[in-house]
Amino acid sequence: MTFTPTFSTKEIKRQEAIYELYRGEQDLIEDLQLARKAYHDPMLKLSIMTEEELTHIFGDLDAYIPLHEDLLVKLTEGTCPDGTVAQIGQIVTDWLPGLNAYKNYCSNQFAAKALLDQKKQDKRVQDFLQRCLESPFSRKLDLWSFLDIPRSRLVKYPLLLREILRHTPPDHPDVFSLEKAIAIIQEILSEINVRKGESECKYYIDKLEYLDEKQRDPLIDSCKTLLCHGELRNKSGSRLHVFLFSKLLVLTRQVTRNDRSCFQVYRQPIPVRDLALEDLQDGEIRMGGSFRGAFTTGEKAKNVFRVSSVNPAHGQSHTLHVNDVYHKQQWLNCLRTALAQHQGAPPVPQGEAIRSKRRSSTFSNAETDENCAPVSGPKLRPQTLSKTRLDQKLQGSLKGK
Repeated sequence: MTFTPTFSTKEIKRQEAIYELYRGEQDLIEDLQLARKAYHDPMLKLSIMTEEELTHIFGDLDAYIPLHEDLLVKLTEGTCPDGTVAQIGQIVTDWLPGLNAYKNYCSNQFAAKALLDQKKQDKRVQDFLQRCLESPFSRKLDLWSFLDIPRSRLVKYPLLLREILRHTPPDHPDVFSLEKAIAIIQEILSEINVRKGESECKYYIDKLEYLDEKQRDPLIDSCKTLLCHGELRNKSGSRLHVFLFSKLLVLTRQVTRNDRSCFQVYRQPIPVRDLALEDLQDGEIRMGGSFRGAFTTGEKAKNVFRVSSVNPAHGQSHTLHVNDVYHKQQWLNCLRTALAQHQGAPPVPQGEAIRSKRRSSTFSNAETDENCAPVSGPKLRPQTLSKTRLDQKLQGSLKGK
């Protein structure tokens, strides 16, 4: 785009921001077409994957191309002879509701990624994807990067629109419509986030395996949110994959059954209503007491917390070890949030820690003094839509609403 000297610096910045939106749509369309022609069609033709598997992984990507082409057409029609776009607000306000079509695609992404990762174990799939990665057309991006491009694009729209608005004069007709457009896309993203979270929650619930049907707490069927999950170690040094659902805390062991990865439930799940949390301070558990053999002489155990059930029928208490103070805090925050939501009050970290410590101490003797080693931290639900720096900025803005 070229600009004559009659334009102010602010107007030039505004037109550059509009062009960035336009160019991004062109790139998105090209990448969606590439995903179909370079990956989907060859794998189907060569019988590397079945049509059902490819449909599950690729979704309806083709159906979204006309949607973005429509925006390009409208922007082109709104372009003046000098190459500038006088008003863009109403164009995007009328177009944005069409992005609701992405709700199903984004909510299916978690299961699609899991299937793709599973198929990568197949030598033929692995070889094909590697050849594609080494080809110039891939730009060194793997298949999932192309499949994730629509999600990445969605979370950029609020930032792109804000940039246009930032360079729009206060008395310009676009101001009102751009503010309305930003509100529309934020609402769409919020709904997608909810759908995506519910989809991930259901995915993991379906992967839970019960040794005894009595372990299956009826509350699991009403859980719609997975607050966080990750691998921790207990006092015996065993690896446990812990899930904190909105209504249940579930400790599991990851196992493989008939080439299918699943999570075998360890002990009875603890309802959040019966959950007590104790933040163990560094040094409360030492070598020679608990975690025997995991540390050198005199070294203190760090990054430990305890969860237990206040229901005498359960009689459970689990001391869990995280790899560092950051991830320990993430777990504590998620657990306190779950407790506060159940109680209908905002989380009060320190007060909750003190209250929970007193409640849970009666169960501490139920555990044996054993070893614990550091492991990875939790995977947190609020991060599901944040991969790039732009995504992270958006997440911050949504939370600040």
